[in-house]
Amino acid sequence: MATQRMLKFVSTSREMPEKRLPDLRSRDFDEIYREFADAKAAEQSSRCSQCGVPYCQSHCPLHNNIPDWLRMTAEGRLEEAYAISQLTNTFPEICGRICPQDRLCEGNCVIEQSGHETVTIGAIEKYITDTAWDRGWVKPGLPVAERTESVGIIGAGPGGLAAADMLRRQGVQVTVYDRYDRAGGLMTYGIPGFKLEKHVVMRRVEQLEAAGVQFVLNCNVGVDISFDAIRGQHDAVVIATGVYKARDLSGSGLGAAGIVPALSYLTASNRKSFGDDVEAYDNGQLNAAGKRVVVIGGGDTAMDCVRTAIRQGATSVKCLYRRDRANMPGSKRETQNAEEEGVEFVWLTAPTGFTGADHVEGVIVQKMRLGPPDASGRQSPELIEGADYVEPADLVITALGFEPEDLPTQWNAPDLGTTRWGTVKADFRSHATNLPGVFAVGDIVRGASLVVWAIRDGREAAASVLDYLSAPAQVAAE
Repeated sequence: MATQRMLKFVSTSREMPEKRLPDLRSRDFDEIYREFADAKAAEQSSRCSQCGVPYCQSHCPLHNNIPDWLRMTAEGRLEEAYAISQLTNTFPEICGRICPQDRLCEGNCVIEQSGHETVTIGAIEKYITDTAWDRGWVKPGLPVAERTESVGIIGAGPGGLAAADMLRRQGVQVTVYDRYDRAGGLMTYGIPGFKLEKHVVMRRVEQLEAAGVQFVLNCNVGVDISFDAIRGQHDAVVIATGVYKARDLSGSGLGAAGIVPALSYLTASNRKSFGDDVEAYDNGQLNAAGKRVVVIGGGDTAMDCVRTAIRQGATSVKCLYRRDRANMPGSKRETQNAEEEGVEFVWLTAPTGFTGADHVEGVIVQKMRLGPPDASGRQSPELIEGADYVEPADLVITALGFEPEDLPTQWNAPDLGTTRWGTVKADFRSHATNLPGVFAVGDIVRGASLVVWAIRDGREAAASVLDYLSAPAQVAAE
């Protein structure tokens, strides 16, 4: 019976959920994709080939059991589909919304490789868990029995929250410390609502609170509480701070007003979506309304910025990227969405400086060409001499990526081991640092990466922490 419902990829075409029209969706910060109907989700799930070696699963950082929950969905067994989905993923409805499926599960789907177009895995994952929330199947992870040990987690982003969830389910007393006034990290303040509506994150935080996780917010470690104090209060500590320091941009005129880092810009916009008073937004400093906006960068953060600027009412939005479309690190789907909404991409361009005395008036742009491949195998951009020009701009947003903050200095923890890149040095299997009982996960170890990798790290670290609590001497960094 199951096979009759599957293997429909030859007769059934791939469909994504309906997208709201660009001229409508660009007026608000609501998610742009509508929900699958039950019948459509079952139909699209039935396209799965149920292959013997599921490359979708092996290329998912969480190794989600994708073929099984696709089969359950095709058969209308949605509660079972959700049960399978949540076994390996703490936040499946979030990954279904923001994972770059085109580079992970969907990009490695067997039927995609055979020319039949991939299964819409991400949209179905989102549908399964949204349905589970609507029908009351999602419950707080209450432990069967309480334990006396406590764990402090520094950082309330996806890695920290995933670790908190796994530890709390085992009865560990968990306290999460975060510098912001709301938990969620970049999921709350970095990713715009049109990709991830904020209630989706907040209900997960509320569920963790209902399970007994304690949150200490507006708490800047090294200022409001010392790292040593946190270590002293808990039997183990998980560092999950993420990376928030913007990469520097070189060039003349950098000191002019109107040149702002991406995270400051996105945070202001997301705070407004919560109804917060944001002076820098209200006075126009971090608001694109009525301005010519130039965004520098080609990753997913740059895509978030250009699409946010459109929604804020910018008169024009241009994205400068030093390579071409084929070499952009950001999601191809996001690039397409941005173009549909009116963003102009200026390929093979790099800023060399800025015009304007007190306030930015333009970006000095140097045209590029692609030369030989670099160490990563991508073609290196080369300057074209004498091909520079000025791109007019009232607001310039720099989205060149993020670097780790100097935690040993900020936390007065000189013994905490770091790499030459400034990330925390941790064992790639146990996530243990060189300090006994201290573990580290997510971007602060990997460098700027994906939410799904942080979730994986958090879940793995929780297992290592449990081992450490049982036998502290056996879990140490190699």
